[in-house]
Amino acid sequence: MTETKGTDNNNGAIPGGHILEAAFVDPAYEFPNAAFKLENYGSEDKDSNNNTNLQQGDDNKIKSLKVKQQKVTTTETVVKYRGFPFWKCCKSEETQVIESYNEPDPKDVKSALEEQKRRRSEERAKTREIEREAALKYKQTGQPHDSWTEQQRIKAVSEEQSKLASLRHKSGNQWYRNVPEGLFIYRLDTSTAELTLVSPPNPKTDRKNLVREMVVAHAYPSLDESRRGIVVIGVDGTETTLIACDQRTALTWLEVIDLMIGRIECMLNEQDGHAEMMPNDLTSKDFQQMENQYTNLAAYSNTLIRVGAGTAPKSKAGQRAMGGPAGVYYSIDLVVEEDGKELDDETLESIAKRRAVIKDSWDFYRMVCSLLRDRKKYDACFERLKSDPVYPYLNSMAGLNDTSNSFKTVTQPKGKGFNTMTKTQQAKALIEKANDALPSLVEMCKTLAGSLGLEEVGVGPIKEVSPAIKKAERKYDGDVLKVTDYCRALLVVKDLATLLALLELVRNSFGPVVRRVKLSTLKSDYPSLAGGYRDCKINVELKGHICELQIHIWPMWLICGVDGFRHFRHSTEYATDSFPDSFDALEGLDRKTRAEIIIMAEEAVAAMPLDTLEWHQEKYILDYFAEVGIFMKHGMFAWAEVTLRQLIKLRISSPDIGLDHHETRQLQTYLEACLRAQHKHKEANEIAEEVAKAERARKKGQKKAQNPQDDNWFTSCTSPTSWFSYGEDDKNVVDPEEELRLKREVKASRNRWKQIRAERFQFLDTPNDES
Repeated sequence: MTETKGTDNNNGAIPGGHILEAAFVDPAYEFPNAAFKLENYGSEDKDSNNNTNLQQGDDNKIKSLKVKQQKVTTTETVVKYRGFPFWKCCKSEETQVIESYNEPDPKDVKSALEEQKRRRSEERAKTREIEREAALKYKQTGQPHDSWTEQQRIKAVSEEQSKLASLRHKSGNQWYRNVPEGLFIYRLDTSTAELTLVSPPNPKTDRKNLVREMVVAHAYPSLDESRRGIVVIGVDGTETTLIACDQRTALTWLEVIDLMIGRIECMLNEQDGHAEMMPNDLTSKDFQQMENQYTNLAAYSNTLIRVGAGTAPKSKAGQRAMGGPAGVYYSIDLVVEEDGKELDDETLESIAKRRAVIKDSWDFYRMVCSLLRDRKKYDACFERLKSDPVYPYLNSMAGLNDTSNSFKTVTQPKGKGFNTMTKTQQAKALIEKANDALPSLVEMCKTLAGSLGLEEVGVGPIKEVSPAIKKAERKYDGDVLKVTDYCRALLVVKDLATLLALLELVRNSFGPVVRRVKLSTLKSDYPSLAGGYRDCKINVELKGHICELQIHIWPMWLICGVDGFRHFRHSTEYATDSFPDSFDALEGLDRKTRAEIIIMAEEAVAAMPLDTLEWHQEKYILDYFAEVGIFMKHGMFAWAEVTLRQLIKLRISSPDIGLDHHETRQLQTYLEACLRAQHKHKEANEIAEEVAKAERARKKGQKKAQNPQDDNWFTSCTSPTSWFSYGEDDKNVVDPEEELRLKREVKASRNRWKQIRAERFQFLDTPNDES
């Protein structure tokens, strides 16, 4: 960030402030236009985007290598005679040097080329490793990978700022005359609130409506679908709409204008002795400090995006994020007061540290949005599972030793000398037994998967000492014997009918070793696991050790896959189930922090502008959804509205979601709130009625699914198996009619299961089968 000294002719200038410059689109031209083509870069800019020092072509490659030189001499043999022109004798030959020069030694060239090839191969291997780490991190945390260290970022920002400063200096008066056609360069001086056009008009510019100068009084977001427009109003009532070349420029200018107006109002109130009228008890110095820190962070973030931090600079997304040639006109300069007293400015190191803190806040908030989004997916999935014809039958089962954590009756068998061991020693002894039992558990999984045709089967690693002790302390008052998943495996069943078949198969084939069947999280009257997940757990005793078999249902499993445990762990750790709404995570944040988090949000979506987003790009859809929450909390309802409308379109166009999906309806609910905040009550009422109508239809569909009308299903229930008791959920029903209805429903569901069993699972019919 550079410094600019205020001038005496700026009447009414406020001490301090900043000068912002940025490129905006001329309305007479289409966007994107030629200004975004790489060939429009200046020569220095081209060099800065060249990521390799090696030249193209064999000759240039050799010239770029540092190898030994050898002297090469070109000679020719000249024949001479003695005598007269018409008579020659005494022939002789003489060698003459024609040319002498140095060239690379071929042996050294070959060696150097091989070394260069090896070095490039290593670099490519490192790049691939970084990409693998990026994919793994995104899979585990949902966050993109950034391989840059803090020092690399600071160095890159410093070099980029120096390069642009040098480019501007060399260009001199031509800097604004060489602006690509179709762009305007506007300057905003926050010390005087003046907006000035500093570049010449374009050939197609509408000069009649062109605003060249304005003293800004107010600004607000436009409803442009690209979310790059801001409407600026002058003190004389003049109004103009500026369309920035990227979203982050529009956001930065709007926030800076808002801070500038707040600072001016506070200063006028202080001068008039009306300090009590200041908003939120903020002084003009507070606004000035917020403006300084915000502009510093915005400039630092913009430069990071320009140099390609966190993106692939050669990719289309990376080029979009970097902003093209128009981005070189983005600048923020600090104004110095006339008396020569410089304002305190942050160093790049302090800005980088502050950015890291804000980035962590954004990552946490985004993670909360992700967790609650998946929670709603799990809840919606469970509602669909409850409409399965066999669900009432499953819901009536009580399981085996299915108790809560604090009253867990199934524990690991005590080994010899357990009473004298420490917790760590006990955990190690149990881990040894788990290793002995693992092969038997694997064979059990193979048998079950082979019989039922299951494709998703997994055997987890043996639980280590530290996680085992932590789990015991968290759930079982420190009793490591109650930890029954030292040795664990998972099976994914296709549907509820396959789950019932698996339970019957386990009873028939492995009944004597079964110690527990936990079905409670799959029952409608019981809470889910943290984060909304629901599954079935079976504990079996193998080789004197209790193992755990986790049975997942495919529609539930499909939401997070193997990352379901990460979702459960984070939901437990951060108690996200206590958040009614993901945007509640922003409660208590002050204005400055919200504005800075928006900068981080724009970093996250820089490579994917809103108007280029597609329905399958879930990462960016989540980023934009999280940003909507900050917009709403920050009072930027217009841009929240624009973003929500685009997200709703994408959800409707998605083949897996559509209009009636709970995510689409949730987005419509947020859109309704944004419209009401802007006093657009008519459209808000229409959306509210549409959402309410969809909710009524959904509940009606659930009720119809839970009350089947097929009279052929209403047959008597056979006797229960030795494992389960049925109708346990009916014991609390007081209304006799309701009790009768539930019993009829269970009987019908059980009969439906018998039909499916006969069609798909005939192998379950054995002589000892009671059902």
